[in-house]
Amino acid sequence: MSKYEIIDCIMDLNKTAKTEFLEQFSVDELDLYLEHLMEVDLEEVALCA
Repeated sequence: MSKYEIIDCIMDLNKTAKTEFLEQFSVDELDLYLEHLMEVDLEEVALCA
């Protein structure tokens, strides 16, 4: 994914994230953060089930 595709995905999961802030990070850093957000999202779904 491109940097901006990753940023879009992050913003879908973290509604408080701002493009201007996320643009400061590398693709690798953003990818790690997105993976973290997806793990937390899955854990939240599992807890609600």
